Amino acid sequence: MMKMKIKTLLIPLFTLMTLTMCAQEKNLFTLEELNFGGKRYQALQPENRWYAWWGDELVRIDKEQCFLVDKNTGKDIRPLTTDEDNDRKGEGKATTVVKDHQLYVVDTQGKEHQLTTDGSREIVYGQSVHRNEFGINKGTFWSPDSARLAFYRMDQSMVTDYPQVDIFPREATYEPDKYPMAGMNAHVVTVCVYDINTNKTVTLKTPNGSVSGDSVTDTRPIYFTNIAWSPDGKTVYMFELNRDQNDCRLVSYDATTGERMAELYRETSEKYVEPLHPIQFLPWDGDKFIMQSQRDGYNHLYLYNKEGQLLKQLTSGPWVVQDVLGFNTKQKSIIFEANKYHPLHRHIYSVIVSNGKMTQLTTGDGVHRGELSASGTFVLDRHSAPTQPRNISVLSVSGTSPAKTTRLLTASDPWKDYEQPIFECGSIKAADGKTDLYYRMVKPYDFNPEQKYPTVVYVYGGPHAHNVEASWHWHSRSWETYMSQKGYILFILDNRGSENRGRDFEQATFRQLGQIEMKDQMKGVEYLKSLPYVDKDRIGVHGWSFGGFMTISLMTNYPEVFKVGVAGGPVIDWKWYEVMYGERYMDTPQQNPEGYKKTSLINMAKNLKGKLQIITGYNDNTVVPQHCLSFLDACIKAGTQPDFFAYPGEEHNMRGHASVHLHERITQYFEDYLK
Repeated sequence: MMKMKIKTLLIPLFTLMTLTMCAQEKNLFTLEELNFGGKRYQALQPENRWYAWWGDELVRIDKEQCFLVDKNTGKDIRPLTTDEDNDRKGEGKATTVVKDHQLYVVDTQGKEHQLTTDGSREIVYGQSVHRNEFGINKGTFWSPDSARLAFYRMDQSMVTDYPQVDIFPREATYEPDKYPMAGMNAHVVTVCVYDINTNKTVTLKTPNGSVSGDSVTDTRPIYFTNIAWSPDGKTVYMFELNRDQNDCRLVSYDATTGERMAELYRETSEKYVEPLHPIQFLPWDGDKFIMQSQRDGYNHLYLYNKEGQLLKQLTSGPWVVQDVLGFNTKQKSIIFEANKYHPLHRHIYSVIVSNGKMTQLTTGDGVHRGELSASGTFVLDRHSAPTQPRNISVLSVSGTSPAKTTRLLTASDPWKDYEQPIFECGSIKAADGKTDLYYRMVKPYDFNPEQKYPTVVYVYGGPHAHNVEASWHWHSRSWETYMSQKGYILFILDNRGSENRGRDFEQATFRQLGQIEMKDQMKGVEYLKSLPYVDKDRIGVHGWSFGGFMTISLMTNYPEVFKVGVAGGPVIDWKWYEVMYGERYMDTPQQNPEGYKKTSLINMAKNLKGKLQIITGYNDNTVVPQHCLSFLDACIKAGTQPDFFAYPGEEHNMRGHASVHLHERITQYFEDYLK
């Protein structure tokens, strides 16, 4: 009888425990949820809201309606009327359009003015030039009063065609790209100015000369970038850079005649100078402007007068100004973002021009990105931290620190119902024994320190990029979560050569891309091998673009270390890469033959021992297929056996749902050969 009672009590208790365990079980991620091309990707993104400034008024943008927002409470005041909404969008300004290769201006009355007649595939107007290097992302630049338009004219008739092919028609068609390779012919760019009142166009009288491969040491400027206007719209300013990219000059031009007026500033380097930002005139003083430069080793702000006289350095120290948001006209200050607090953190600051007083406006560790209102009185702050997906706030720029803040959104964790990885961040010393390098490690949600885990090093390593910062999940890529869920540890290290650490940190790789980077990455591997839970016999590596170059470099230079690698869109030899980027970091093949030989992976094909999969977009116009195919040819001749996969119709990165397929393929390769 007693036994029966116990049994009767145990049954419901076991049932209750089972139900409780089921209730506590969390979901596992799929690539359809994690990858940007996935069908459920948006469902797992942090909550977001879209705002814009209308002067100093804040507007919330909904799908069908815009609302005026109270900056003190964050609440909607009222919907905007149709007329107000049109005003907010800036209706009534002249616009530009390119049709059939010709550039047109549509004035405020809707009248169309044709500016060019000789536009073609080889003569390009009003578009980005120099392959979007030097901070260029557009090709037209209006004067402050919208009376004049500066625009690019690019003659690329001398640039060799790269033979891309569209395979999808019944008979494949030839669709070549203009691709200037290092040491070969580059396109010729000029800058024109159209006057909307006189309907006339002048060409700036720049000292541009021949840019053929036979004259690669020509010191005359051939790169024109960071176009800016004087406040009165009468003068055009731009930076002019020689082909060696070691001599940069700020020059002014008369917008009416095109005459060269003055050279206001010159910066030279034994390595390279890279202008990335146009000058900006002070709204309260049209005789002075600020300029960004790395001249003291870190990107900082300098104040000049319009004659080119340096008045003062406004910011200084071993940290980087990352973006200038604009000006506060009341305080006569500059509002900007910088990593002054820590290399992985980004805050918003103000500096008063007259006395250099600097104030940190934002609070809370992490990454802050701002958008300034018209007068600079308010900042829209979008903030993320390792454990916080997204905060949106309005800051009042009043000179106090911290600034008065109104929270508009605190996003909850969209992953709360899922088994989440363990995200960690730390630092090690670079191969030079003194420089701090920061890493991210992603561990399985059920991590057991007594277990040995296969480990994948994800790498990029190239200029103008970083992988580790103090944003949500330490800036982790969602594929890392997917892999950790399958029982891998992921390790990501920002080596020397990556961004936001100053000029010397970035330029350490000059003329020998991949060499310093590999040494630093191997310090990361050395650290991994010291951890008892990392299986040193199961270490893999994966990267894309420069990271693909790094992946194959590591696989062939350290064949006993890396068992498996997946290289996407890899550079194989820098002589096949574009002029502007390639020559900045490597000089030309004619000038630096030893460097090109040292960094080329063609002769390293014989060293391949582990399993390597190479993936490319079949129509990659950034790292052209010649790279991958040439390496495959070298492997055939050397008797080594990489695997290869191509995505028809895709360019340098897989778009849409093809990205899901890509990352499943990458994952499966490690599952097959590393696990």
